[in-house]
Amino acid sequence: MRVEVIGKHMDVTDAIRTYALSKADKLTKFLDMTQLIQVVLEAHKKGEFAAEVVVDVEHHDDFVAHAKAADLYAAIDLAVDKAARQLTDFKERLKTNKR
Repeated sequence: MRVEVIGKHMDVTDAIRTYALSKADKLTKFLDMTQLIQVVLEAHKKGEFAAEVVVDVEHHDDFVAHAKAADLYAAIDLAVDKAARQLTDFKERLKTNKR
């Protein structure tokens, strides 16, 4: 399983990279079929930051979570929380639905 941190229109510092990696690593406990997690960070001109978390899962479309906030760390937190909710809902559907 790989985790990538990508910055658009901004430089990703080591502190931001380690924070995003630590948050993204928590997503692996929700679903074992995770192959790749991409954290895309973007700075807008108005001082607003956007974070996008893309979780690539085997035999399923990618899960994508977007978040915007005035603080970059808050945007990462919101995006990871949304991705965690999506993965949890998907796993519950797998458990309850008959195959």
